[in-house]
Formats: sequence, structure tokens, C-alpha cells
Amino acid sequence: MSASTATAREKTRAANRAGFGAFIGSTIEWFDFYIYGTAAALVFDKVFFPELEGPIGTLVAFATFWVGFLARPLGGVIFGHYGDRLGRKKTLVITLLLMGVSTTAIGLLPGYASIGVAAPVLLVCIRMIQGIGLGGEWGGSVLIASEHAPKGKSVLYGAFAQQGSPVGNTLSTLSFLAISQLPDDAFVAWGWRVPFLASAALVVVGLLVRLKVAESPAMAGLIKKKEVVKLPLTEVLRKHPMLIVLGIGACTIGLSATYFKSTFALSWATSSLGFDRSSFLTIILVANITQILVQPFGAVIAMRMKSWSRAVVVMLVPELVLMPLMFVLISTENYGLAMLGVAVATIPHCLYYAALAGMLASRFPAHVRYTGISLCYQLCGTLLGGTTPIIGQFLLNRTGSITAVIVYAVFQVALTLGCMLLLLRRPNHDELAADAAAGPRTAPVAA
Repeated sequence: MSASTATAREKTRAANRAGFGAFIGSTIEWFDFYIYGTAAALVFDKVFFPELEGPIGTLVAFATFWVGFLARPLGGVIFGHYGDRLGRKKTLVITLLLMGVSTTAIGLLPGYASIGVAAPVLLVCIRMIQGIGLGGEWGGSVLIASEHAPKGKSVLYGAFAQQGSPVGNTLSTLSFLAISQLPDDAFVAWGWRVPFLASAALVVVGLLVRLKVAESPAMAGLIKKKEVVKLPLTEVLRKHPMLIVLGIGACTIGLSATYFKSTFALSWATSSLGFDRSSFLTIILVANITQILVQPFGAVIAMRMKSWSRAVVVMLVPELVLMPLMFVLISTENYGLAMLGVAVATIPHCLYYAALAGMLASRFPAHVRYTGISLCYQLCGTLLGGTTPIIGQFLLNRTGSITAVIVYAVFQVALTLGCMLLLLRRPNHDELAADAAAGPRTAPVAA
């Protein structure tokens, strides 16, 4: 075996290990984050806000859900700074520990009946810590996978990290579906805590996998050449402000679609319509399994099509019709139609979500990439993704009709489509770096 062949195989093994590590770690982190959303929809109003009845209690529970999104940009800035200066791997170990400890703490937190107002106050504080952890996790997880990728496959390897979201969501839904079989009193008293406490065991597994992943070649090269930036946040805001703005918009439906169906719709269907808790959790479970099966094809579509812009149009335009259809079919209160609507509406945005990470990362230079993509994704989560259940519930309370929520969902799809098409007109820094390494040639064509 030649030295070059052995080196190529080592690089492939390192890339696959990085992709698997990104997938496992992000699965655990998203599991932690999603179980909070499910609990907020089903039980937190009763445990932590029992004096607020009906829709108002649900709205306040959703507000604590949003607090995690409010903290995520802070996590993106903190861990983006250290990830762009010290390396991707170190930050990913810290974020995994931070998420695991905070999630377990929620499972141990006494309710309002035990410690009064201290319970919701502590819940909000722990939720903020959880948000900081996830804020630093996503960018590093995407980059540790995509920067290890063989040439031309950054979108495909970035999709490893993206796949953690639907798998984490599925595990979250399965855990709550299992405990939802408990009597209501037991579910409220202790049942909802089980998924939070189970996170401790999952984090141990994630750490064992993640500690074996090597630093990404791009970051290792920057450290070796001493080309790291002293203040990545200042650099990215000063030199790439429009990338941040377009990136925020481009992430929108990739984040918010999940919360339209698994948080807002879950609450709406079980409180205002005729669905019971187990039935609608099963509907969400089917949609999550659909996403797990279909989502990887989004990266394949992006790789196979000559134009990423054309791929984005193919993936997102159907959502302009399917998202409204989902709400209409849920409103029929027919179990089969609701399941069909939620599952089919999942397909466009999950295809897009698979390709999103690699596309977004390619638009930022490597020395500020962790900070740049983290700001885009986490600010979008704060402003648009995390507010989805709150705004949806507010519009429903105010108008008494699901139509206003449908209009808002369509707006988010259109915003995502427009911003990503504009973003893809910007230079592709992965191609620029490859061209620089290969020597002089004609100007590269952006995807």
C-alpha cells in the first residue's frame, strides 16, 4: 500500500469519525432541547404556572421555551469565539456537558407547589444555560463534520450534524409518548421528569464518542499558521454584516417548521381540538420518522444538481402549499388526515435543512466561520424560530382562527427562500480555498 493511499484512507476514516461524532453529539443536544418544548406544551403550565389557567398558562410556558432561544446567540458568541481561536473539538466537549447538566437539573427541579415562585425562576435560569450550550453546539458540530469532508462533499458531511435534529426530536417524542400512557396525576407529578433525567446517561455516551474526534483540518491549519483572529465577533460583524443578515433569514423555516408542528400544533390540537395527548404525539412521531428517512436526500439533491440555487427552489417552493395544507388537515380533527398533513409538510423543509449547514458554512471564511454561522443560526432561533409557538398562540388567541397562523408560516417560507437565494450569490469560500491550494486558475464560480 502506497503512502498516499494510506493517507487518503486515514483522512476518510477521520472524516467518517467526525461525521459520526457530530451526529451523536447533536442528537443528544437536540433531544435535550426538544424535550423541553414538548414538556412546555403538555405539562409545564400545570407544574410551574398553576395559577395561570388555560391559554394564558400555555402562553407563559411557551415564553420560558423561548428563553432558551434568547440565550442561544450568547452561546454562539462565547463558543464561536473560542471555537475560532482554540479549535472546534474543545468547545464541543464543553457544550455537551453544559446541555447534559442543565437538562438533568430541570428533571430534578421542584414545582410551584413545593417551592413557590422560586420554581419558575429557577426553570428560566436553567433554560438559559441550556440555550447557551446549544448555541455553541450547532456551529461546532456542523464544522467538525463539514471541515473534515473530502473535497466537494462539505454539504453531505454537514448533513451528519443536521440529522441529529430529527433523531433527537424522535427520541424526545418517543419518550413522551411512552410516559403519556401514565394516568394524568402521575404524568404531572413525576412522569414528565423521566426524559430529562435520562439525559445524564446519553451525555456519557456522547462524550465517549466525541473525545475520539480529531480537530478539523481547516482549524488545525489556522492554528499551525497562527492565522486565528483575536476577536472573531468584531471581525465578522465588521467585514461580513450582510452575510449575517441573509444567513438569519436563510435559516428561518429550517428552525421554525419543527416548532410549528411539534410545539404549537401539539398544544393547539390537544387543547382546542379533539386530539388527545397520545394521538397527536403519535402524529408527530410519524412526521419525525419521515424526516429521518427523507432528510439526507436534501444533501444528495444539493450535490447532484449543478446549481445550489435551483436545488433550494426545488426543495422549498412546495412548502408554500404544504405548510398551509398541514394546518387545514389538522383542523379537520381527523386522525388520518392530520397525520398525512404533518408528515407531507415535513418533507420540503427537512430536505432544505440537510443542505442548509454546508451552504451557510461555505459563505464564511474559515477563520470566522464558527462565529459567523452560529450568529446566523442562533439569532434566527431567537427572533424567528423560538418565537414561533408564542406568535402562533398569540395569533390564535387574538383572532380565534388558524388562518393568521397559516399566513405567518407562509411568510417564513418565503423569507427563507429569498434570503438563501441571495446568500448563494456570495462567494463560496470553500471553493476559493481549494483554488488557492491548487494554484492559479480562472475565477471560481459560486454555487
